[in-house]
Amino acid sequence: MKKLILFMLLISLFLSGCSDKTKNRDVLSKVQGENKIVVGVKYDSKPFGFIDKDNQLKGFDIDIAKGIAKRILGDENSVEFKQVTPSNRILKLSSGEIDMIVATMTISQSRMELVEFTQPYYKIGQAVLVKKNSDIYSTKDLNKRRVAIILGSVSEKQLRLLAPDAKIKGYKTYSEAYSALLKGEADAISSDDSILYGFLYDNKSLRILPERYTKENYAIAYRKDEKSKKFGKKVEEALLDMQKRGEIIQIKRKWIR
Repeated sequence: MKKLILFMLLISLFLSGCSDKTKNRDVLSKVQGENKIVVGVKYDSKPFGFIDKDNQLKGFDIDIAKGIAKRILGDENSVEFKQVTPSNRILKLSSGEIDMIVATMTISQSRMELVEFTQPYYKIGQAVLVKKNSDIYSTKDLNKRRVAIILGSVSEKQLRLLAPDAKIKGYKTYSEAYSALLKGEADAISSDDSILYGFLYDNKSLRILPERYTKENYAIAYRKDEKSKKFGKKVEEALLDMQKRGEIIQIKRKWIR
């Protein structure tokens, strides 16, 4: 019995040691040891990250993440995707649940205090989506109207400056905001034009206002700590290589119509 207890204690100490080593490894070593990068992506943001009719995860950001995995680990399939939303993605990154975010994430000063960003891989502008028969034609027309935004996105601040009397309604996901517009629970959606084009692609009874009230960039985010520096450098190098080879342009042509 004593031998069994001693054996169990040794096993416990061994596993504890392994756990500590894993915990203390830098992100690049962890990624290489596990032969996978855990990436936070959106599941409801066509054409950047969405579930298709065959229940497969597809999109612009998915292809970007695969291209990076191919360059860092030698295989585009050495990646595990986890669903994130604008309101939880930084939390999931900070907790270590994911290694990086590739989820239509715009660079902002406030976010730069929490995460590190790579160079931009896509330029966007904030826009407004309405029904085709709507009498909303500019951001000024949004005053006293119900405008859906995504919680955690950058739309609200700029929108309040342009239409201070707009009745802003926050939703956790893009699909919820889209559903609210179709049901008449919201008069418009304010979001990245790239996301809104995804809705327009599926529904020709909608239109996007011509005005763009911000100019922003999507970038990949990784943790802002010492253990992530080597990994971040590799991600940056991979992204630069994709740009030089014209791969990002090819991905854009594939998904943005």
